[in-house]
Amino acid sequence: MSKFQSTKIFDGFSTVFRQWQATTTHCQYLHGYAIEFKVTFEGELDHRNWVWDFGGMKRSKTLIDGMSPKEWMDYMFDHTVVIAEDDPTLPTFRALDGNKIIQLRVMKGPVGAERFAEFIYNKLNAFVFEETKGRVRIARVEFFENKKNTAIYEG
Repeated sequence: MSKFQSTKIFDGFSTVFRQWQATTTHCQYLHGYAIEFKVTFEGELDHRNWVWDFGGMKRSKTLIDGMSPKEWMDYMFDHTVVIAEDDPTLPTFRALDGNKIIQLRVMKGPVGAERFAEFIYNKLNAFVFEETKGRVRIARVEFFENKKNTAIYEG
């Protein structure tokens, strides 16, 4: 059985985060990027000879955390501050969010390019697998925090 791959880049997100455990680098401070991520879809071709419909996120019936995939991506990464749930300053960020100064998103486990790639992979793989009834899976996610730095997660 052969497998085909296709890729799509999702971009246009402005995200701020801090890696509180990176105490020997400037990454311990809030810093932000115009992020993007490249998703590699893998599977058999459908009746149109496509692995994945590049506009499929817009037309999908399957939801991610109760939202369309596009809404979920915007919710998580567009003009947001992403903080690890074990960050000792989380109460401060919650107060800023409560005062509508930031849009806070809390992630289980550490944050950073590698963890964002893994997080996106896990969310999108479950979505794509369900949406295609098991025909397609996510092979990898490459997370770009800028044009020079990326991190890749492969399932």
